[in-house]
Amino acid sequence: ISPHSPTRLYFASQRVWRSDDRGDSWRPVSPDLTKDEDRILLPVMGRQWSSTAPWDLSAMSNYNTITSLAESPVQEGLLWAGTDDGLLQVSANGGESWTAIPVGDLPGVPATAFVNDIKADFFDADTVYVCLDNHKFGDFKPYLMKSTDRGASWSSIAGNIPDRHLVWRVVQDHVKRDLLFAATEFGIFFTVDGGGTWFELSGGVPTISFRDLAIQRRENDLVGASFGRGFYVLDDYSSLREISEEALEEEAILFPVRKAPWYIQRRPLGQGGQASQGGAYYIADNPPFGAVFTYHLGEGLKSREDTRREAEKKLEKEWKDTPYVGYDELERERRQPEPTMLLTIRDSGGEVVRALTGPARKGFHRVAWDLTYPTSSAIRTTSSGGWQGGRGDGDGNSGFMAPPGTYSVTLSKKVDGVVTDVVGPVEFEVVRVFEGVLEGTPPAETAVFMQEVAALNRGVSAASQAVALGFKTIEHLEKALARSTVDPGTLDTELETLKQRLYDFDMALSGNRSMRTLGEPRSPTIAGRLRIATMTDGQSDYGPTATHRRAFEIATEEFAAIEPELRTLLEVDLPALEAKMEAAGVPWTPGRPLPEVR
Repeated sequence: ISPHSPTRLYFASQRVWRSDDRGDSWRPVSPDLTKDEDRILLPVMGRQWSSTAPWDLSAMSNYNTITSLAESPVQEGLLWAGTDDGLLQVSANGGESWTAIPVGDLPGVPATAFVNDIKADFFDADTVYVCLDNHKFGDFKPYLMKSTDRGASWSSIAGNIPDRHLVWRVVQDHVKRDLLFAATEFGIFFTVDGGGTWFELSGGVPTISFRDLAIQRRENDLVGASFGRGFYVLDDYSSLREISEEALEEEAILFPVRKAPWYIQRRPLGQGGQASQGGAYYIADNPPFGAVFTYHLGEGLKSREDTRREAEKKLEKEWKDTPYVGYDELERERRQPEPTMLLTIRDSGGEVVRALTGPARKGFHRVAWDLTYPTSSAIRTTSSGGWQGGRGDGDGNSGFMAPPGTYSVTLSKKVDGVVTDVVGPVEFEVVRVFEGVLEGTPPAETAVFMQEVAALNRGVSAASQAVALGFKTIEHLEKALARSTVDPGTLDTELETLKQRLYDFDMALSGNRSMRTLGEPRSPTIAGRLRIATMTDGQSDYGPTATHRRAFEIATEEFAAIEPELRTLLEVDLPALEAKMEAAGVPWTPGRPLPEVR
């Protein structure tokens, strides 16, 4: 498709064809631009063969064919063509006349090289990039050439692309001239200096042959089509425009963050992804939801053990002794926490919204914030059987959604428990994508309501866990009492009384468990009402309805009615009974003070 007219198409066979009506009619704009050889007469394995030797020629591609086309985005009618038989052709007048350039005239390129790709420069009409390969002749070198004078002279920009990495495609960034991407036989590479130094893109991409590349300009996405393994998308590569050789040597770079779209994710199958459909129902992953942070670490963070092992590996390669460091150093290594990177998100007022951990290894990394506050739910140490107030997606640490607005992110390092800011803050916008058909509560007001819900959830989820831990404590006390020398009687009765009171609190929080086991309808519970209130978040962007608000009010009132008595049971009555058991010499149980040894 011509970059100068969407209705103009170019197509190639042995000559170039042009259509100005989207393909309804065609006309040739070149003669035969190939060597026009008879493939039957060409030598194979060093000699010619008789007419009975070739087999299944219909399955072979026709030799002497134009394999790549390009029109300069800068100069209309400046056309480039490359063939499979070793020719480059250029026309500066829309095809009226052509100049042939044998690929053997390019420095270091064999005359038999196949032209895989031609790309005209986005910024300069005289500059062009050409990918070639000669693997059919046993030559697997990467040939990637550049001309800045319309083909009069050429230089290699293959740089440090490894040997045997055939280059199939090259694309140029439409913003930064020297940012190029190359698709090779063993992965995708990029350069920020026009081909001086190349870096391999990994990020989960297997080491396979990539045969085509394309850039989605609006989203700055790089799409790579592989040989037999589908295609892969690198979402928003724009951060690569910000780097340089000097920047890559810095301790850390935190790249600009593009606007994060704020919306409610759809779950057409009822849950995320494939839901319960199984592997036969194929769905590719979406880009990460929320704000995506990209950073680069020049060296990364290393633990004491990492540093020691690096030094030892060098000695091992040289077959030298690797000294034993001793027990004291090994113990220091064992006690050292793993170094981590932290990404701290703050709102426009400077208040912390979320803190995320990220990889600490050398190189590029990405971490996505799902636009939520952290959950206020209690840390679970045992199954309480009740709802704990977390979201049904993510890592279980996500709470309610933060509203659209201006935020910032700061990159820090955490080493031996000490947090040090490294770079930032970098501001970014969270932008609402859709306006509801019905006028609801603004997201900022919804967030205020959800903060109140989160505060109640903090207490209710803690109470649920405390009740579950209370049952576990009583279970331990029952076992300890059974193996003690205390006369059966008073302590057993007091323990059972506390246990029955605990059952009453459990029913108030989580409902009648016997009825639930049989599937019988139960009276609303505090946790159930709180769960209704939280449905304001993550289900739609309409905001809390009167039902949500009323459920929250009732949950607040009912929890306020039981919380003081539950606190007395757990913080006064149960410790008092444990003290009696301690005085009676009952074996120690978790949660009690260490016994005094007399």
